[in-house]
Amino acid sequence: MTYPQTYPQVGVDKQTHRVKCLTIKATQRLYLKLYLAFVKAKKNKKKLTAVKNGIALLIVILTANQPISANAYNPSIESYKLYAHMMVGNDKQYRCLVDLWILESHWNYKANNAKSSAYGIPQLLHMKTTNPYRQIELGLKYIAHRYNTPCQALKHHKKAGNY
Repeated sequence: MTYPQTYPQVGVDKQTHRVKCLTIKATQRLYLKLYLAFVKAKKNKKKLTAVKNGIALLIVILTANQPISANAYNPSIESYKLYAHMMVGNDKQYRCLVDLWILESHWNYKANNAKSSAYGIPQLLHMKTTNPYRQIELGLKYIAHRYNTPCQALKHHKKAGNY
């Protein structure tokens, strides 16, 4: 059995900072191709091992479908962003929040400001918690109280240099 030499290229969506996935048709073709090879290889145990390895490779490609870049991929940061997106609910507000917290901490839950007591992903003053999910909750609560929306907070940050 031969495997395709190249897989469809994917990138990162600049607005949502999320990975663009393979299309449904491309994914279905890959699954179907490997399933048919699996059915054929059941008769020959050596081929079966090769097909199982191909299926494992496909699973890795589909789940960790990341472009190679100079910046290392950090799955923790992606899970923080996903949590924040669930909390915000609105795509436009989420994009503003991503941009805001990239400016503040690059989504580093250990980020420490040398000039003040600001700490964590949202860089709140006097923050004690080291739990990144709790930091996101507190940051969103602060934004809602002070600016109403993440886009308003980002707008203020662009003018004043902080929020």
